[in-house]
Amino acid sequence: MTRHLLVPGRGIPGPEHWMRRWADARPGYRWAPEPPKPPLVLRQRVAALDAAVSGSDEPAILIAHSAGCITTVVWAARHTGPVRAALLVTPPYIDGAEPDEPGDVPWVVPRGRLPFPAVLVASRTDPYTSFAQFEQFAADWGAELVDAGDAGHLDTAGGFGPWPDGERLVTELGDR
Repeated sequence: MTRHLLVPGRGIPGPEHWMRRWADARPGYRWAPEPPKPPLVLRQRVAALDAAVSGSDEPAILIAHSAGCITTVVWAARHTGPVRAALLVTPPYIDGAEPDEPGDVPWVVPRGRLPFPAVLVASRTDPYTSFAQFEQFAADWGAELVDAGDAGHLDTAGGFGPWPDGERLVTELGDR
């Protein structure tokens, strides 16, 4: 059996957001962590993800959106655990940004290869990351790049409530 851990971005996904829909529709999907309000305190998010991953020997698929992708790659650079694969959806380019909270870990995105298979979903019209930056993340992390086309940030503002293509990607990761 495989666990599915949802790693949210900076804010709280609304009721129409694909992550919230998946959490509500699938009892086996768990938040890691439960979506907190901003600010994004990366050290707290990484600790919560570590607790969720290491809370069981059962392998996990990490499903991350936006800043949740950064949480995931920072966790992978510092910790180990039973992770089978990760779906990384529109990671923001934050190199050089100041942390939201003084004393938080620096927001420097690790660039090493992930220790598990990953799929990075990129948009050609994301307001936070250029397609070239997505390509570089995918190359650095050893992730398969999926071009979602003109999809904004793959959030409700971009028209993504239901996201069947994302569900298919999670199923494919589980079949690997």
